[in-house]
Amino acid sequence: MKKLSSAEVRQMFLDFFKTKDHMIEPSASLVPVNDPTLLWINSGVATMKKYFDGSVVPENPRIANAQKSIRTNDIENVGKTARHHTMFEMLGNFSIGDYFKVKAIEWAWEFLTSPEWIGFDPDKLYVTVYPEDKEAKRIWLEEVGIPADHVVEIEDNFWDLGAGPSGPDSEIFYDRGESFNDLAEDDPENYPGGENERYLEIWNLVFSEFNHTPQGTYEPLPHQNIDTGMGLERMVSIIQDAPTNFETDLFLPIIGKVEELSGKKYGVDKQLDISFKVIADHIRSLAFAIGDGALPSNEGRGYVLRRLLRRAVMHGKKLGIDQAFLYKLVPVVGEIMVSYYPEVKQQEAFIEKVVRTEEERFHETINDGLTMLNDVLAKLKDHNETTLNGKTIFKLYDTFGFPVELTEEVAEDEGLKVDHEGFEVEMEAQKERARAARTTEKSMGVQTALLGDIKVASKFVGYEHLENESELLVVIQDNGIVAEVSEGEAQLIFAETPFYAEMGGQIADIGMIVDQSGKIIANVVDVQKAPNGQALHTVEVLASLKEGENYFLQVNAAFRNKVIKNHTATHVLHKALKEVLGDHANQAGSLVTDKHLRFDFTHFGQVTAAELKEMEKIVNQKIWEAIPVVTIETDIDTAKNMGAMALFGEKYGHDVRVVNIGDWSIELCGGTHVANTEDIGLFKIVSESGIGAGVRRIEALTGKEAYEAFREEEEQLIQVAQIVKSPQIKEVVSKTEQLQQQLRELQKENEQLATKLANQQAGDVFKDVKEINGTTVITAQVNVKDMNQLRQLADQWKQKALSDVLVLGTVQGEKVNLLAAMSPTANEKGLKAGDLIKAIAPKVGGGGGGRPDMAQAGGKNPAGLSAALAEVANWLA
Repeated sequence: MKKLSSAEVRQMFLDFFKTKDHMIEPSASLVPVNDPTLLWINSGVATMKKYFDGSVVPENPRIANAQKSIRTNDIENVGKTARHHTMFEMLGNFSIGDYFKVKAIEWAWEFLTSPEWIGFDPDKLYVTVYPEDKEAKRIWLEEVGIPADHVVEIEDNFWDLGAGPSGPDSEIFYDRGESFNDLAEDDPENYPGGENERYLEIWNLVFSEFNHTPQGTYEPLPHQNIDTGMGLERMVSIIQDAPTNFETDLFLPIIGKVEELSGKKYGVDKQLDISFKVIADHIRSLAFAIGDGALPSNEGRGYVLRRLLRRAVMHGKKLGIDQAFLYKLVPVVGEIMVSYYPEVKQQEAFIEKVVRTEEERFHETINDGLTMLNDVLAKLKDHNETTLNGKTIFKLYDTFGFPVELTEEVAEDEGLKVDHEGFEVEMEAQKERARAARTTEKSMGVQTALLGDIKVASKFVGYEHLENESELLVVIQDNGIVAEVSEGEAQLIFAETPFYAEMGGQIADIGMIVDQSGKIIANVVDVQKAPNGQALHTVEVLASLKEGENYFLQVNAAFRNKVIKNHTATHVLHKALKEVLGDHANQAGSLVTDKHLRFDFTHFGQVTAAELKEMEKIVNQKIWEAIPVVTIETDIDTAKNMGAMALFGEKYGHDVRVVNIGDWSIELCGGTHVANTEDIGLFKIVSESGIGAGVRRIEALTGKEAYEAFREEEEQLIQVAQIVKSPQIKEVVSKTEQLQQQLRELQKENEQLATKLANQQAGDVFKDVKEINGTTVITAQVNVKDMNQLRQLADQWKQKALSDVLVLGTVQGEKVNLLAAMSPTANEKGLKAGDLIKAIAPKVGGGGGGRPDMAQAGGKNPAGLSAALAEVANWLA
């Protein structure tokens, strides 16, 4: 067996499958694109769903990849076991209706045992099969030649999500030897496939051959598929002879940096080793997820990241690190992974900034919460109690920002249980937000034979032409192929089309289809890409359309013209964003229509009005410079060497289109564009907002729509000028400032008069002093405007020491305000203003609280004020 680095193992796997004619698919973003069923990309096959369900037909039915993945369903086990991770890499090879069991099994064996590749000792390998899968067992025994005692039948070897593609699977295990035995020889779990440390699963071959129907039957699939997964971390642990995944070159450099920062040594204390492992694992997830556009927040993916970061910080504290440190690990992660995942290295500064900001924010509040929690736990132990109270958990969360999960972990580490029911109600809103963002992974759909099997060629000619004559190749109506349609809605495929199919955020063209006599026989209302790449025209049929006939296809030129203005403006805006905000401002989605453009981008923080103004200025400047927009077709490598920027969510083949705006903005884009920036006419940003954690949205207008927006704002300004009686628009600002100054002076005068009135009332109110059980008290309803003036009266009472207790109330419309104050003498008797206010506030339909010397309350029952004031005497008595 060769001694290989993790980078070498990864590359060797991909190189092997290149020799087997596989297309290597790049690792997708951890944040799923166009897949609301997933919170994260959680496996290598997750990015292949579009191929397996038939919605996209791949260029090559043989695919291999190395895919970064995140799973957090059993986060508590990270660091406590040898192989649990939140982020991991899955190496996989896939067949979409091409090869099946024989080649999948033979190639797996060749890669693992051949001296040219990994070179495992065949005697160390065991396989498991589904008992009813006689074919897989036969291949292993007869064609591979594996000994019969190395093949284990296991009932659970059937991959099934409940509906959709399913089938038996065959797992490959590596025998790590007797030194890894954690069970007795006669233990029923001591076998390949059992729960033990000796036999380590390294590869799973899934033979997807059935469709699990909603009725519960298993029908043969029209195309049999292969889906395999090999965990890189596990493979590397074997190759590098590491006790656990954490002693490999994927984690040890991170652990070494934590040793340097903490002054503690890894491998000395098993409890501290857990903290080293948790930190090493979590920082990988944080660095990659933030690099892919996710940011810490209180919901969804952001909630997961915030939880990971806070867990890592808490484990840092266990190692004696009491300041922000995780951000210092980001460069280490980047260096480990740079050979295949350069994105962490490229965005290092931004990722560090996000992690450090979140760490420091957490450190500001965590110390008080941790001190309080430790005090509570100590008292519980002193009283021999076994459960942490739910109200305490919520107080830690609400007051100190202390995560409930960490509270549970700390309590469990101390051998205590947690009262979940006690905080369920208070936590419901936060839990609901997190639950709403989590969706369960749904099963893959079954291949749709209709569109997937249509292989006719269809060429897009809409870059050069808005009208052309073409043969109608396919007519679809009511989910079936027909020869002719004469009414209703239908879908059409032509040999050539000028109609742009919706893609890359640009909406589809609209237009009409005309017959040879010039008669309009159909309106094109939408165009989408079919699985094999053809433009699928959805039309409203006005007259007969026949397969094999020629028709004239005419794009609505005015509609297209508006769309391309907005599309080119989107490219210019993207570049302007990066110039103003920084290179981290990457596209996170877009929409280009005939009415407006919408651009989503990653940015950690607010976008200021000055920054928006600068962006708008840059875009318009580029319009006025009348820059030619040059589009060229080239190969992907040449495009990248030109500095072309790839857009979010787009899949690029070998040949690409590059949109170059004066060598200033260079992007890969298959959309349609203006010939010159001056064609855009005018650009105006109409809104900017946050749409999620770390994702902002700009909406903007171009051309006529931008002009009309400026005119509408001018009309509104004219109306304002008339209201403030300004003879000219340019004087509106100064006139408005004058009015604001007058308003401030009047408000000040009003406050002075109100204070004077309150003082006059005070003279009368403070005269009526009663004594109850040796305590003097003043109660009164006063005519003041708000709680602030009640506090002013209380200040006068305090300065003059007029009684032991003061209770005042005021009514404004349907609202009641109450204030209670206590002198030091009253407090010494054990009387507290907060207790008194809680006793009388229900009388006015409200509640409140406060300090022992002063408390306040509000209510919505003015009729109860007299009763509330009368209740003071009862409370004192």
